[in-house]
Amino acid sequence: MSLIRTSPAMFPTSHRGFRQSGSNNNNQMMIICSKLHKGFGQIIRCSKSNLPLRVTSHPQSAASNSIKASQDLTFSKHEDGVKLYVGLPLDSVSECNSINHSRAIAAGLRALKLLGVEGVELPIWWGISEKEAMGKYEWSGYLALVDMVQKSGLKLHVSLCFHGSKEENIPLPKWVSEIGESKPDIFFADRSGKRYKDCLSFGVDNLPVFYGKTAVQVHQEFIESFKMSFAPFMGSTITGVTVGMGPDGELRYPSHHDQIKNSVDHGAGEFQCYDENMMRSLKENAESAGNPLWGLCGPHDAPSYNQQPILNTFFKEGGSWETAYGDFFLSWYSTQLISHADRMLSLAASSFRDTTVKVSGKLPLVPSWYRSRSHPAEVTAGFYNTINRNGYEEIAKIFYKNSCGTILPGMDMLDEQQPNESFSSPELLLAYIKDACRKHSVEVCGQNLNVAGTIKNFEQIKKNLVAENGIELFLYQKMGSEFFSPENFPLFTAFVRSLNQLEVDSDDLGINEGEGALLVPVKNRLLQTV
Repeated sequence: MSLIRTSPAMFPTSHRGFRQSGSNNNNQMMIICSKLHKGFGQIIRCSKSNLPLRVTSHPQSAASNSIKASQDLTFSKHEDGVKLYVGLPLDSVSECNSINHSRAIAAGLRALKLLGVEGVELPIWWGISEKEAMGKYEWSGYLALVDMVQKSGLKLHVSLCFHGSKEENIPLPKWVSEIGESKPDIFFADRSGKRYKDCLSFGVDNLPVFYGKTAVQVHQEFIESFKMSFAPFMGSTITGVTVGMGPDGELRYPSHHDQIKNSVDHGAGEFQCYDENMMRSLKENAESAGNPLWGLCGPHDAPSYNQQPILNTFFKEGGSWETAYGDFFLSWYSTQLISHADRMLSLAASSFRDTTVKVSGKLPLVPSWYRSRSHPAEVTAGFYNTINRNGYEEIAKIFYKNSCGTILPGMDMLDEQQPNESFSSPELLLAYIKDACRKHSVEVCGQNLNVAGTIKNFEQIKKNLVAENGIELFLYQKMGSEFFSPENFPLFTAFVRSLNQLEVDSDDLGINEGEGALLVPVKNRLLQTV
């Protein structure tokens, strides 16, 4: 058993749950929530680009008051067991390399430190750090922020983002987009030819289309520059690095990018294999298999983004997915994803091999249609996982081969909160993926999907953290006005407190009577060395 020693907490909750009672400390917590909530999201203009940006400026007095008000809210100090990290805002560093909402972040770091959180997670964007020209790196904003984290006494997990974000208006590097104007096939394309321009196609991993260099070479040079520039922090402040491998940093195709948000159709997305380079690979594989006609295009009966997928399409009962052609296409499609994962994890692992930094990659959780036989949403995302086939075994083998852990999101999701018509089961899928990782000795780290959760969602996270073969690192997403809102931050605080109230066998504690402890069972975990 793994214990986290704790000092008594001042924020009252029920013994097993998340009740908040009226008290002076609750009033102090509300002050923190209010001031930090207001500290994010103010607008100024970047002096270099003259574009509106959400940036710093929580008044200094307000930030100081937030810190003062939180002095009595100290929680546990982690020594072992589950390490809890909180994600920093996606736009923590602006496109002109200044720290956005810096005073609010500083106050937030202090509040998290007092709460007993282990560290924070920082997204570092390719489109900001190598914005203007290939090989021209600008790390100043991120270095300043990492220094701020170090001085706060928190640890840092870095996510290297080789994708863009429409949500935060962060594109790919300018020079990459310029190449894409003349060579659009560096981007994924769907059946209609629509391009997804927020990440590179797997088809250019080994093609020298970036001024004579391949995508893998460009990414490797970026990682090496990052490692050199942040060397003073490696292994001390920076304890982990996640390498981005696709849309939103996840290992997947952008199969759902054109879906209508909150669509009642609950479609499965579309195959993303229609750029010139991917089609060339499909053609070559079909010819090698002795069926050249199979390489002329993707499945003719595949559904569109929002089309009901298991009626009259490729994924219907007895549909093309169960034919020899379907097996050929889906095997090829998933192999491209697996090969991309191997290349990216290999280069990251080799780059950090001489450090103590843990390397990981992020898998998606695609629970829609999991209760169907053909699992269309997972399949279009690149995971050939159906009633007849385990689509995560080969992925887990690649992570193990490269001594990398995996980040799994959605640990707050509940089956009961899913619409019936989507055939969704996040709980079953999460358990299925975790089982594949456990079988191949791959360490699993957790992440939530939604900031605005409920007590049930926090209980679900706790269930995943303390279950047999549980989680050693959890990345809670993410700091910002919503996280620090009066509705959400007290829930998060009570969640952290509730972890310290798990019942333990006093014979197993090994501590003096009266001391508190957080129990996190780890004795059955298969991997401790990634």
